[in-house]
Amino acid sequence: MTDQNLGPTGEICFDLPSPYEPHPCGLLHLPRFIAKIRKHLADELPKSYQKNFCRGFDRFLCMHLGIDPKDVLEAVLQAGDDDDLLDELLDELFPEDLKLVEWNREVTHKGQTKAGREFLAESLNNMGTPEMIGKIDSVMDMMDFDEGRIAGFSEERRRKWEADK
Repeated sequence: MTDQNLGPTGEICFDLPSPYEPHPCGLLHLPRFIAKIRKHLADELPKSYQKNFCRGFDRFLCMHLGIDPKDVLEAVLQAGDDDDLLDELLDELFPEDLKLVEWNREVTHKGQTKAGREFLAESLNNMGTPEMIGKIDSVMDMMDFDEGRIAGFSEERRRKWEADK
């Protein structure tokens, strides 16, 4: 069994970290971005994730840090599976002040504007789960919902994936 299953949104990578998982430096979403880079480098990032690879939250994070997403990709490429080396490379790349509170607050609130709520409602309708409108109230929750960490969409497939791994 692979770590990917087909769903209405395309292949689902159940092995990606939740966007709420912080990196040891404190930045939310960074472990997920690193995991997507590793999948990309191994030619294992599904089409459904390529659309926002180095865009969306990946780009928002890099814009917050004042760096280019390609620089993070290069650091992951250089470090390979050596997380200590990756941390050193990222420490050199990142600004001294990560503005953690500012970033973590901003990223957890993505999707809570009028336009954001409309995006979430459209996405939930496209997923066939309109009953979740108003319950999924951020883009990070949408990612967790899509990947089965919030019940109501793919949690059964996630449990099967966890049992089979």
